[in-house]
Amino acid sequence: MAEADAGRRLKDSALYNEDLAPTPPERRTWSTYNIAALWIGMSVVITTYTLASGMMQQGMNWWQAMLTILLGNTIVLVPMVLNAHAGTKYGISFPVMCRAAFGVKGANIPAMLRAVVACGWFGIQTWIGALALNTLLGAVFSGWTSVPGGVAIAFALFWGLQVAIIMGGIERIKHLGSLAAPVLLSGGIVLLIWGIRHGGGLGNILSQSQKLQGAPGGVSFWKLFPAALTANVGYWATLSLNIPDFTRYAKSQRSQMMGQALGLPTTMTTFAFIGVAVTSATIVIFGKAIWDPVELVTRIGGAPVIIAATIIVMIAQLHTNMAANVVSPSNDFSNLSPRKISFVTGGIITAFIGILMMPWKLYSDAAAYIFTWLLGYSSLMGALGGIMIADYWVLRKQQLSVEDLFHVEGIYKYTNGINPKAVIALVVAVLPVIPGFVRAATTPGGQVPNPGFFDAIYTYAWFVTFALSFVIYLALMGRGPERSLQSS
Repeated sequence: MAEADAGRRLKDSALYNEDLAPTPPERRTWSTYNIAALWIGMSVVITTYTLASGMMQQGMNWWQAMLTILLGNTIVLVPMVLNAHAGTKYGISFPVMCRAAFGVKGANIPAMLRAVVACGWFGIQTWIGALALNTLLGAVFSGWTSVPGGVAIAFALFWGLQVAIIMGGIERIKHLGSLAAPVLLSGGIVLLIWGIRHGGGLGNILSQSQKLQGAPGGVSFWKLFPAALTANVGYWATLSLNIPDFTRYAKSQRSQMMGQALGLPTTMTTFAFIGVAVTSATIVIFGKAIWDPVELVTRIGGAPVIIAATIIVMIAQLHTNMAANVVSPSNDFSNLSPRKISFVTGGIITAFIGILMMPWKLYSDAAAYIFTWLLGYSSLMGALGGIMIADYWVLRKQQLSVEDLFHVEGIYKYTNGINPKAVIALVVAVLPVIPGFVRAATTPGGQVPNPGFFDAIYTYAWFVTFALSFVIYLALMGRGPERSLQSS
């Protein structure tokens, strides 16, 4: 009877809708394979394939780039697993979890910060998918290359396809990932085998990789390492926050932890290595480095090869966009007005904002992409992550009142629905990296000559803001949540 009353109170709340509601046990069906496949599908994309390019253009060699990628993804796995815990334990999404630390209304602050970043990523991945579709259309229809605005048409078609998938909800995304993962891995392996076979063996093509370095021997690895490591942490800093959006469907904590550990660091590093190896092989085979796999497949074979390869690329972009860049902002926008905005409506809002952010400009410069875009937003994500982990693991000791997360006048009301201490911790933690971000954003390529103190801090943006927000939040909150815990 008490459970039925609690259920009715939840449904009567202005903070409730069916998409934000705690996931019931019968819908928690995602196994270790589903979670691992989610990460494989999100990792095997063109942005991962070319991830090492920016680092190598700055002067790293191939194994230094691989080490940096592996270390960065291993580091971000830690907050990923920690934040995932609440999703699995309580069946709650990211914006609902944020209500505990930021307040039932204040949760919209981290939710919107996360949503805007996701919209930018959505646009970037849509642009990459559109380029692949444009190549496919050119291979199928001989006159396509002469069609005015062909890339724009491909962009509109690929964008429309994603909107159709959004309409199917979260389960369609789960099935897409489970089916896509083996196909995507197979495509990467085939490309690697091609490169080794036609490039004279793995040893030979890796020896050619030094030609990919923009300034070999001229720039110290340790000078490049901090910003590159932070950028690699920043690559998945967004998902480390909203991972509860997925683990709320996990069968168990073991499923989410094992799935993430198996799927994230290994796949990211392996596919980035494939990108370096195959690009090095193109130096031997074609006499120049071809980083873009879409361009590469147009040189490998005829129409059947191009069609097969570009379909694989588009599947990769589709899955990554749906999982990484639609699920979270759909929930985040829904959290703004649960009674008026559903998951599907939030997804459509994401799709439109993604266009307005002009993704073709965001992705046009590999160095700026890593040293400005990835670094810049990682600072925000680090600050939010520090607050979330401090609140859930240290202050509340993994104990939340689910009913109060949906209650306007409950224990997470704070001051008019907002926890000012969380907001202060967020703002103060981000302040030290702003000067460095401004200088990087206004410097071509993102690397500031003669960096000063604030530039040095900015290169560690995620680590700095995470640590500061973690400490500041705990200091400001003191023993505050104990009263809430006794009530819950």
